This record gives sequence, C-alpha cells and structure tokens, in this order.
Amino acid sequence: MKHFAALFAALDGTTKTTAKLVALTNYFQTAAEQDRVWTIAILSGRRPKRSVTATELRLWAAEVAGIPDWLFEESYTVVGDLAETIAHLLPMPQLGLPDQSLTEWITALMGLNGKPADTRKAAIVGAWQSLAPEERFIFNKLITGGFRMGVSQGLMTKALARATDMDEAAIAHRMMGDWQPASTRFADLIAPDIAGSSSRPYPFALASALDGGPETLGDPANWIAEWKWDGIRGQLVTRPGAFALWSRGEDLITDRFPEFAGLADFLPPGTVIDGEVLAWDVAADKPQPFAALQTRINRKTVPKKLLVDAPARMLAYDLLEDAGIDLRTAPLAVRRARLAELIDGIDPKLGLGLSPQITVEDWPCLAAIRATAQMHRAEGLMLKRASSPYHTGRKRGDWWKWKLDPMTIDAVMIYAQAGHGRRANLYTDFTFAVRDGNELVPFTKAYSGLTDAEFAQITAWVRKNTLERFGPVRRVPPELVFELAFEGIQASPRHKSGIALRFPRMLRWRHDKGPNEIDTLDTLRAVLAASVV
Repeated sequence: MKHFAALFAALDGTTKTTAKLVALTNYFQTAAEQDRVWTIAILSGRRPKRSVTATELRLWAAEVAGIPDWLFEESYTVVGDLAETIAHLLPMPQLGLPDQSLTEWITALMGLNGKPADTRKAAIVGAWQSLAPEERFIFNKLITGGFRMGVSQGLMTKALARATDMDEAAIAHRMMGDWQPASTRFADLIAPDIAGSSSRPYPFALASALDGGPETLGDPANWIAEWKWDGIRGQLVTRPGAFALWSRGEDLITDRFPEFAGLADFLPPGTVIDGEVLAWDVAADKPQPFAALQTRINRKTVPKKLLVDAPARMLAYDLLEDAGIDLRTAPLAVRRARLAELIDGIDPKLGLGLSPQITVEDWPCLAAIRATAQMHRAEGLMLKRASSPYHTGRKRGDWWKWKLDPMTIDAVMIYAQAGHGRRANLYTDFTFAVRDGNELVPFTKAYSGLTDAEFAQITAWVRKNTLERFGPVRRVPPELVFELAFEGIQASPRHKSGIALRFPRMLRWRHDKGPNEIDTLDTLRAVLAASVV
C-alpha cells in the first residue's frame, strides 16, 4: 500500500503532465505485478464492488473518533470528501504492523461483500487502526471508489508503453474490453492477442469541439461531413467465435440490443464497425429523441414493448477492421468506401445502416445544412479530414464536432452545495428554479461553467445568506440569476417541473438581471414543444 500511496501523492502533488508521466512509468516498472493490474483497473474505472455504504463509514468513523454524528457531518461539509474527512478525524493509528500490498487490501475488501455489518465494521476499523494517515486515506478511497488522480486514459497508456517498451497503440487496444483485474495477470494483460480469439474493441477516436465556424479548416473538398447523431457510440465486433457490441464506456451491451443478433450471420469474421446506436422511428425513417433510447440503456433484459416502441438501429460511419486486417492507419476516405461496400450487401432489416455523408460544397452551404440538424434529430455536424487515420483518443485537428448552438434559459439559484476535490471549500453545485405564476419551481442542477473567482465570490455570498441547512445543502434567497445552457430537453414525470435538461451548465452569471426577470415554466414548455420534431 505504501508504494501505491506514494504514487497517489506524486500524482496529486503536480499539475505537470511530464511529472505525472515519470511517476506512472516508474511505478509500472517497479510495483508488484498484481498491484500494477489493480492500478490500471482503478485508473480506467474498473473499481471493486463496494462492500460498505457511505452511511456505515460515517457512523463508524464518528464512533472511532469519539465525536457526535453532527460534528462529523459538519466536518464533511467543510472538507467535501468523505475519505479525506475520515482520515483527518480518526486518532493516530497503532503503527508497526507489516505493510500489505494494494492487491491484499483490495482482496480483503472484496471478501467483505455479503458479510454481516459487525464483521465488516471490525475489518474496517482494524484497518484504520493499523494504517499510516496517508495510507488510511488511500484505503478509504478504495472503499468509496472515489479516485480522482488526474490521470487520463491516454497518459496511463503512454506510461505503460514506456514501462514495457511496447507500442502505445497496442497497449491502448489491450486495455479495452471486459478483462477482470481479480483474475488477470499483468503479463497476460499486455501480451499479444491470439489472432481472431478476442471480441475486444479498439480505443475510440474522439472529436474536438469546433469553436466558431469551419472557415479556418481550409479547402472543404478535403473534409467529409456527416450528422452528429444523439445516441450511444458503439463498436460492433465480429471475429471467429465472437460477436459483440461495445459502448464507448467499454461496457459490453450486446444483450441490450437483440435486434443486431442476426448480423452475426452476415458480417464477415474479422469485421469491426464504429457507429451510433439509436432508437429508430420506423414510420418517419429517422432517429427518435435520445430519451427513447435512454429507456433501454440500463436494462439487462429488454421487454417486448420496448423493442416495439424503441427499436434499435446502428448507423455506421467507420470501418476499423476488415477481414481481420486493422484499417485504422488507412485514410478515412478509403475506410469509408470499404464500409459502404460492406453495408450495401446487408439487409436493412437487420438494423445496420450507413450514416449518410453530406457533400461539402462550401462552408456557407454547409452552415445552412447544419441549421437543419434538428429536423434530422441530430445535434449538429461532424467534420472529418478525408485523409485522417483512426486515432486513439482525441487528436485535435482531424475530427471536429460542429454542434448546434445550445439552448439557454435564465434561472435563479435556490440551493447550493460544496464541490469535491480541489473545490471542496467552494460552493459549486447549484439548484435552479424558474417562475410558475408566483411560485418558484426547481427544474435542474448545474456545477460547471464559471471561473474559480466567480465560485469564490458566490461561496462568500452563500455563507452570509444561508436560510436553512439540509446536511451539505444550503437554501439561499432567490437572488442570484444565471444564464444556463443545455443540449437537450425532454418531458420527465420524475421532476416536479415535468421537464429534464440534458448537459446543463452555467453560461454566465447575470449580474444585470434580478429574480423578477427570470424565465418561466411556460418558457421551458415552449422550448420543449419546439424541440419535438
């Protein structure tokens, strides 16, 4: 655990990418093999299942620290991080016990799943009493699953490539898929695949947001344009003995979309297709709103009614592997042509289609086409350089997403909550309301979009103007007005307002407006009505 704690301290103590890269590379060269596997898992989101609830941790920590529950909660509100709060409040540990590895601690935690509360409490308290403060903090993080180490997947991949003298793209590919850290050896994780034996997807290529217009991109003839669909990004993988659909989040979602099962008999082995999974409006022959697809996302089994109401279709826009040959280094124009030939021979009833390519005559013409995106139930346009390879991750310059301008609404803040991590001492998470007659109706939350200086100014105001406290939440007078931006809107019976926003964020703090000038619930309803095409 000491080795992993030192890595965490090194990563947390710098914002320099080069320093983080050195720390990670050194760790992967010197740590125990299974600790390396668990570190990769933690950094890529494969965390062990929680065996203890946050409520239990709060109660046990307050008891061990000898303080009342209310004082623990007040401390948590100030610190903003449960693992750090516990590490600060517990008495000094009984040092001198032998150090256990990261793998040993995780294995012990996993062994607590399903055990009685008394057994789990004894194990957790015993660990707290034996770990040094910095290791205790890491142990708490393992329990809560709240690691934020400031390491991207790309940086971890680069460090692994340096530590093992392997190709970075090959390492990125091997990190994909559903491998389990508890049963995977480090040597197996980085070993070459046996040809054709794996359903593992490729790392997804990502686009950057295009600020302003595309006029700076040069000759339009060098670019391929297509709709930016509002669905689930996925890779359809067909290899000998394997047929799988993977989401961009590396979730295996094959069983959630049984419509695609028939493709296994028609796609040649050694085929990997990148595309967008959408809920399809058969009558209109275009996608349904994302809300329709959302009803299927978290279901492991899909009832017949949903299969009828929200049938799935995949619109393909890239071919990554053909006849077992990796095509990612080939130009997009070549990959796209081969994809069109492949899909041309497949019955559309099997749920796979080609995402239409939009002819780029000139940039003003394309801007006019982009303005019609909502009619096609798209978010805007994608612009991809025709000569570009299929990159690993985000490489600025070749792929751009040119989205429609976001919708906006003016609303008043009515609740505030402290943030996490470096913003734990600032109020950054706000609840907003619009007017409905003489009442204020809460309708969304947002926590991003402002500067640290603005958050600090708002924090000082919240502390002076708190009306009520509900744990970490503060009710404040409805005085501060903000312009909120959002990407989508849908009806939602689960919300008091009857409306839910997609990707809400604070566009700006409206110092020039008072609470009497905010928008109304009728305004939101009108935006909702206009968005339904």
